Amino acid sequence: MNTLLLYPRFPDTFWSYKHALKFIKKRAFSPPLGLLTVAPMLPDHWEKRLIDLNVSSLSSSDLEWADYAFISGMVVQKQSARDIMNQCSQSGLTIVGGGPLFTSEYEQFHQVDYFVLDEAEITLPRFLQDLENDTPKHIYRAEDHPELSETPVPDWDLVDMNQYSSMGIQYSRGCPYNCEFCNVTALFGHRPRTKTADQIIRELNSLYERGWRRNVFFVDDNLIGHRKHLKQELLPALIEWRKTHPEIKFHTEVSINLADDDELVDLMRRAGFTTVFVGIETPDEESLREACKSQNEGRDLVADVKHLHHQGIQVQGGFIVGFDSDRQNIFQRQIEFIQQSGIVVAMVGLLQAPAGTKLYERLKEAGRLLGDMSGNNVDGTTNIIPKMGLDQLGAGYKSILKHIYAPKNYYRRIRTFLKDYSLPELSSPVRREDIMAFFRSVYQLGIKGKERFQYWKLVLWTLLRRPKHFPVAITLAIYGHHFRKITELYIL
Repeated sequence: MNTLLLYPRFPDTFWSYKHALKFIKKRAFSPPLGLLTVAPMLPDHWEKRLIDLNVSSLSSSDLEWADYAFISGMVVQKQSARDIMNQCSQSGLTIVGGGPLFTSEYEQFHQVDYFVLDEAEITLPRFLQDLENDTPKHIYRAEDHPELSETPVPDWDLVDMNQYSSMGIQYSRGCPYNCEFCNVTALFGHRPRTKTADQIIRELNSLYERGWRRNVFFVDDNLIGHRKHLKQELLPALIEWRKTHPEIKFHTEVSINLADDDELVDLMRRAGFTTVFVGIETPDEESLREACKSQNEGRDLVADVKHLHHQGIQVQGGFIVGFDSDRQNIFQRQIEFIQQSGIVVAMVGLLQAPAGTKLYERLKEAGRLLGDMSGNNVDGTTNIIPKMGLDQLGAGYKSILKHIYAPKNYYRRIRTFLKDYSLPELSSPVRREDIMAFFRSVYQLGIKGKERFQYWKLVLWTLLRRPKHFPVAITLAIYGHHFRKITELYIL
């Protein structure tokens, strides 16, 4: 059985880092971890070929070779997934759909022959067994969530690692919180389930054996959801592993209450974690309560962010406008929070209601839904009717992005961050591609770019005030180039 594992193309978004990746000659941020994990679950005698449309194309020879097409992706990849399905259908391939996109919206995809939904550890074996018996069903759903102790090591041999800037691995699924707008618990439940530390070390070793020496992204929606296992098992194992693999650094997603646990912060830093993405959402307490974001309530969020920066953990932040509780001043409040906190990478989006969430059901009952969401947090669209009014919300949203990614404000925010940031004492080998990225930044940002005055101001300030932070400063300047490109594409 010849099987294509197909990953749709991402549109240009903040998350794609497309324009920043050009500086290090990479095509995409990371490969499709879901498909790489599914691949070893398929029968050994099946021939497999993975095609990530973000780094390569689907050719006619691929389609002629294949019998089956397994497609997975997220909601933001919907249009590309439709294009892929059209090609597969025209070639007579049997289409199997799985992953978050199809689990959330499978009714929309009539070209898919078989839906293997929810988590593959449960539903994929059932499908394969029925397929072997010539009795496959159209839809496979899971009644529960699997433990992860038997989840296989991803099949890295299916991808060209040179195309990516980071590799992804997963330690846990599920989140103990219940944010109204988030579909993580709808997909993976409230109880965090974890792999063993030995599993993670095997995955890291498999990457290292294949020559990987760059960053690794723990794709967990909240890595600190199961603190006991994290503190007692995973982090000590990572600390020991990095003694002989110091080049590898980690980044992940956590909740802001990481700032309450200095022991955990210390362990994460020693284990090699340098960056965390945090769902800040909003500085407005009433909107936090509305969103059931209890872990963010009653806190000095700016102080929490700065505390993590002081501890050597860089915070990237997610922000949302469009809550029912938001008032006209929310746009300026978001701007002030982002600038004061020194969160350089600030992902600001309009509130959207993913299918399966409490927000979706509440607004559906109230007649306030505008169809399905795009999944793109920067395209200025939403699938809800906001109390504020769409025109006012859209104008306010644009004002935030224009401000925070204007060169003067963005570079000022980098300096705010660098003043607070304690550089971790981790091995940081300088690679040839990093040196070339610096020289490209000199040309693209310092000579050609509209931000050249701010760029050179940052370069001189960093060399004089924070010379050890220079690589971080240049990296963030390059990120800013990407964010401005995306802002110009959608907003200006």
